[in-house]
Amino acid sequence: MNLQVGSTRGRKYLSIVRGYWDPETKKVRHKNVESLGYLDELEKQYDDPVAHFKQVAAEMTRQETEASSPVSITIRKNERLESGAGNRKNIGYAALSAIYHELGLDVFFNNRARTIKADYNVNAIMKLLIYSRILEPASKKHTFEKRGDYFEKFDFLLEDVYRCLTFADAFGRDLQLHLHKAVTKRYGRRTETVYYDVTNYYFEIDKQDDLRKKGVSKEHRPDPIVQMGLFMDTDGIPLSYGLFPGNTNDCETLLPLLAETKDAYDIGRAIIVADKGMNTAVNITSCILGNYGYVFSQTVRGGSKELKQYVLKQDGYKWMGEDYKKKSRLYPREITVKVKDIHGKEKKVSVDEKQVVFYSRDYDKKAKADRAQTVQKARDMECNPAKYNRATSYGAAKYLKNLAFDKKTGEILIQGGQMPIFDEAKLAEEELYDGYYVIVTSEHKKSDDDIIDIYRGLWRIEESFRITKSDFDARPVYLSRQERINAHFLICFVALVIARLLQKRLGGKFSITSIANSLSKASCTRLEQNWYVQDHYDDLIIALKDELGVDLTRKYLQLADIKKILGATKKHAV
Repeated sequence: MNLQVGSTRGRKYLSIVRGYWDPETKKVRHKNVESLGYLDELEKQYDDPVAHFKQVAAEMTRQETEASSPVSITIRKNERLESGAGNRKNIGYAALSAIYHELGLDVFFNNRARTIKADYNVNAIMKLLIYSRILEPASKKHTFEKRGDYFEKFDFLLEDVYRCLTFADAFGRDLQLHLHKAVTKRYGRRTETVYYDVTNYYFEIDKQDDLRKKGVSKEHRPDPIVQMGLFMDTDGIPLSYGLFPGNTNDCETLLPLLAETKDAYDIGRAIIVADKGMNTAVNITSCILGNYGYVFSQTVRGGSKELKQYVLKQDGYKWMGEDYKKKSRLYPREITVKVKDIHGKEKKVSVDEKQVVFYSRDYDKKAKADRAQTVQKARDMECNPAKYNRATSYGAAKYLKNLAFDKKTGEILIQGGQMPIFDEAKLAEEELYDGYYVIVTSEHKKSDDDIIDIYRGLWRIEESFRITKSDFDARPVYLSRQERINAHFLICFVALVIARLLQKRLGGKFSITSIANSLSKASCTRLEQNWYVQDHYDDLIIALKDELGVDLTRKYLQLADIKKILGATKKHAV
């Protein structure tokens, strides 16, 4: 390393550089290692900046040379592995640790543990459960058994894990609020647009209870489910969530969670963005009365006759290229609301609403492709009804006329010799609206493009649900007590927040899936004398060093080096 004194606009500028041989130019070139600043400004801090930073450069050279000096390791040909020696450990969790401590989660858990004088380490247990949910999702028992895969002191019992889950349910709301404040302080929380969606998680059980009830499953399963509503901020970072019994209608989840979030989070006026499931008179009225805006999708096929005519009428559309067109209008919407008087009467209120309609040829093709398999099954049912029953005909039954099922067996009945007939008119009507989307909004002063862009941001929350189900294996849930089920989803929520923030810190260059895969592979194997060798290296590992300051690029590390890396991640608390 050398100190370089350059000149910028007549002012001397100091940098520490590293020299290297360029085989193409056959000359020595220099790469900037650290920019120090202008000499005249540095002279206000140091008596002799040049002399000082020459010593700094020399010390950096010494440390680099020492770190790269060869070490002798003895390999004994007949040496055997020791049972339970924990020779291979994950080190990728250092990146998660940086975000975890940056959010002050260790402080939160330790403070909460003091309130009950817990005889187990709440912070250590929650840390293990959250890290493992991202890196190696599994049951709580399996996660406990794999605790030795980390360079952490996880000195607790399996029964402590379950006791901690019960305790975690008690501070679930407070933890969500703590995360919100920490994210706001560290990153700046943007809530001018807030996205909302609902999904559900199934349980492989037969008996229902107060929370786990049979309802409309997103995965078309017959098992009891739990509904989850999730709010996400403008930047795609989870804001808050709530759980509801499985038989709760999607549209009934918005207002209770919105009321909790509004009171605790002080988010001010926000535009609530959601799909057509939230587009009800009650939700719209409550948004307006609560000083919220809304951007909801509107079903075309299930819409009024007048809306269908407007959508299909080609007057007013503006083509943007050959494959996309749009138009909009202001259309007063009548909503029936109860008047707050002793009689509890109802009256109709007119709401100024903007309708934005757009058509995409790609969406048209996708709709037909998504429907193709179901249509094919319906046509096969027409010819071979004996092959199907009520369960196996799911989705395709709506395209058939003269279709009846035996109430006991579920088999298709042939009534009066009449076979099921494919409903061509039904298919034609559905295809008529392929590619068309309607968005309704209170924000009638915004442009069509702005409204469409706002609504399209909803994909992030849909992706978040996919992540929790696929990458974090949030279901099925192998817990039976309600407070522990609540804690399970709390852990999934915290894991999602950490993963999203890490994605943000890495400039959005990596998906959550690729982040989790890379960090789970970032492990090292013990050689001898506390020396470890790393064997995983990819673009994400490079980005961790550049963007997060977590250097996992060295092939050989001593235990002291690993502890230093992990220790550094715990010094960024908010």
